[in-house]
Amino acid sequence: MTATVKPLPLVLEYDLVRLTLEDPPGLHYVGNVRIDIVTKEFPPEIYGGAGVHVAELTRVLAGRVDLAVHCFGGERPADYHGARVSTYGVPDGLAAANAAVQTLGTDLSILQGISGSDLVHSHTWYANMAGHLASLLHGIPHVLSAHSLEPLRPWKAEQLGGGYALSSWVEKTAYEAAAAVIAVSDGMRQDILRCYPDVDPARVQVVHNGIDTEAWAADRNDDAVRTLGIDPDRPSVVFVGRNTRQKGVPYLLRAAAKLPSDVQLVLCLGAADTPELAAETARLIDDLRAQRGSVILIERMLPRNEVIQVLSHATVFACPSIYEPLGIVNLEAMACGAAVVASATGGIPEVIDDGVTGTLVPLEQVQDGTGTPLDPEKFVNDFSAALNALVADPARARAMGERGRIRAEQHFSWDSIAESTLDVYRSVL
Repeated sequence: MTATVKPLPLVLEYDLVRLTLEDPPGLHYVGNVRIDIVTKEFPPEIYGGAGVHVAELTRVLAGRVDLAVHCFGGERPADYHGARVSTYGVPDGLAAANAAVQTLGTDLSILQGISGSDLVHSHTWYANMAGHLASLLHGIPHVLSAHSLEPLRPWKAEQLGGGYALSSWVEKTAYEAAAAVIAVSDGMRQDILRCYPDVDPARVQVVHNGIDTEAWAADRNDDAVRTLGIDPDRPSVVFVGRNTRQKGVPYLLRAAAKLPSDVQLVLCLGAADTPELAAETARLIDDLRAQRGSVILIERMLPRNEVIQVLSHATVFACPSIYEPLGIVNLEAMACGAAVVASATGGIPEVIDDGVTGTLVPLEQVQDGTGTPLDPEKFVNDFSAALNALVADPARARAMGERGRIRAEQHFSWDSIAESTLDVYRSVL
């Protein structure tokens, strides 16, 4: 398109650019359209699935659009795979404020940086208000990705106090006003429409999380696992994740009490959300060690190569979550060839092919937003039985892991997710 051509409406312009012969095969460009992503987490400061999602989405979108990223935290390199990166700290004067107030202050400081964008895409409630206000201020569409929902995480009131009411208001306001909402699973889409009935269902579209199967692949070396105290020649049940109520760690610890003593329980466990949860978890781990031993607790953030080795040597990967919109960690385990035992909640059944790549454990839950099992003892017993069935049959577990790897490759590639995300952008530009 030359400079002498009269400008076309944006939608027509990017369709023409997308169809030019200059586009490399397989890539659908959106021409000179500028997209701004707002996120709390961004490399190297990533602690959850939303951060992984944003990092990978940025990587695959940067070659398709003019992309800028606005993220919370410390200074980072200004370029990430071709995307421009700006970082924002807590504004002066808010250092002692409630965490939710600090978040809103950071959101406000981001607004001017979004000036000149054609579309803003926010991730999690931390960034939702920046996206919402930028839409109003700059007259651009706001797309948000739903990685979790505040009404379904009421235990956050333990962390944030009155800030939880603030974060819930932010999320509700942004969802109801957004031009489009991306749900990371169909289960999440249903949760959105249930929690926010004023959101138009036509504006909620499903685009799954993904996995980079080149970066996440089995590593049969055992130097890292031995250094971590794991015996690669013994069966192991592995958990990787944050110690938050939604991850269901106490249920796993109770289920592990019924594992044979030769099975190692490997807990790559992030810091607990609250002192109360930390105390509960510590007590259960102490009891478990006294009862059966073979508990390996790793309470630091492992580099990816070490996580991959741990997953590659796992007999079973355990995901006892009571709330999980999709669960990237299950995809990571599958990509490394581990069979998965996971609770049948949220988007997990869209990832795990029950009986083929792992086992889904039924979970009937209290409908009060907490996700608490209706019968906790039954859930613990069922989870334990599923773990025991696979550690007792390592050949079956290996076969499930092999099929899980294939499923990750075929159904959760980031290139297809990038194109689906661009389709959402096109629908509102």
